[in-house]
Amino acid sequence: MNKNRNKNMTKTLNKDLTVGNPQTVLWKFCLPMFGSIIFQQLYNIADSLVAGRFIGENALAAVGNSYNVTLIFLAFAFGCNIGCSVIVSQFFGAKDYSRMKTAVYTTLISSAVLCAVLMLLGFLFCDPLLAQMKTQPEIMADSALYMDIYILGLPFLFFYNIATGIFSALGDSKTPFYFLAASSTSNIVVDILFVKCFHMGIAGVAWATFLCQGISCILSVILVLKRLAAIQTACASGVRQPADTSPLDGRVHEKAELFSPALLKKLAVIAIPSILQQSFISVGNIFIQSVINSFGISVTAGYSAAVKLNNLVITSFTTLGNGVSNFTAQNIGAGIPDRVKSGLRAGRKLVWCISVPIVLLYICFGQYLLLLFMDSSSAEALLTGKQFLWILSPFYFVVSAKLVTDGVLRGAGAMKAFMAATFTDLILRVILAFVFSSLFGAVGIWCAWPIGWTIATGMSVYFYKRMKY
Repeated sequence: MNKNRNKNMTKTLNKDLTVGNPQTVLWKFCLPMFGSIIFQQLYNIADSLVAGRFIGENALAAVGNSYNVTLIFLAFAFGCNIGCSVIVSQFFGAKDYSRMKTAVYTTLISSAVLCAVLMLLGFLFCDPLLAQMKTQPEIMADSALYMDIYILGLPFLFFYNIATGIFSALGDSKTPFYFLAASSTSNIVVDILFVKCFHMGIAGVAWATFLCQGISCILSVILVLKRLAAIQTACASGVRQPADTSPLDGRVHEKAELFSPALLKKLAVIAIPSILQQSFISVGNIFIQSVINSFGISVTAGYSAAVKLNNLVITSFTTLGNGVSNFTAQNIGAGIPDRVKSGLRAGRKLVWCISVPIVLLYICFGQYLLLLFMDSSSAEALLTGKQFLWILSPFYFVVSAKLVTDGVLRGAGAMKAFMAATFTDLILRVILAFVFSSLFGAVGIWCAWPIGWTIATGMSVYFYKRMKY
């Protein structure tokens, strides 16, 4: 009786992505992930919205200016997320539960060390980095203050992302959605409370994010540990693990270890390219931000608002790509790679269905969305934001196809191909932003994005067609 109850509980909590119609399975798995990232992005959007509407244009520019630096830290958290998620998915698909739990524990320990190092570096070098970005004197103090508080919250950022990766690896995309829906909604309320009622200025925006993200992180980590305990109990109670050797290295494993150097290496093979990808994109954005800042506060503020709307879309597609990675990894781990192609087609169809209303919304009503962040008197800022959205949004169909294909490459462990396409996109965008800005002004900067996306998408599709798994 107890054995059957534990077995049923484990099946209820987790989702096997290796059975069922690939499109139905993937869509049911990915749609909550899409909802989750919408709420995740509300954190940053809320910061900019409250700063722009209740503090002023300088505050909006300060949050947007700092955002490019925060993306560097987010890159490391994302890398830990995807590294853990892919490896845990493979073990879960193979039903090698002991190694799966060892991978989780190894990720938590190594990420804690990495986070501590990044916090130290952040406190030492963020101010010089802001100065190197040609941050205007009017927003330098606010940008630095926002960054200091953000760095204090890095442990929450890291462990929340790892917890999300574990949930996704176990086929559970709904739990992160519930956490984010509650915490991001609370963040908006606390943002307004701290700024309007307590008059805390830019610090109130940062502390609101710190508080809400911290609570979400703590609760999600507790639930992850309970989830692992449930799986452990099921195994300990006599539920048979179908394989007593790991399909990844052939070694026998009977008990989960607290830390495994061998598994850390496997995690790093996936995590480091993802970290480098996101970090280099962030560094590239910092170079681009320095060009944008040279056009003045109004252009910086307009870009800060528009890029939040753009990043909402790109991050959503990236997260859906992560879902494809989990689907790919579970099926490869289970020894049924034929389902991967069906998963790619289903993922591509999903992101294109999402792209249609977003493109129409940004082209037809982008001005009204931008007015959430600023008032109509900021004419130059508003024009900047509209031009940015008009130029980039039609190419969401292109970049979404790339990000889903990247998901397959990551899930299959084809990290060299993944990095080649990503770095090509980045390098082209940075170089073209500098060249086009001197020829066409700020509009030229925005034109660099579609060119980089289009060429990189062609590369990702080419690498996928040549991939063997």
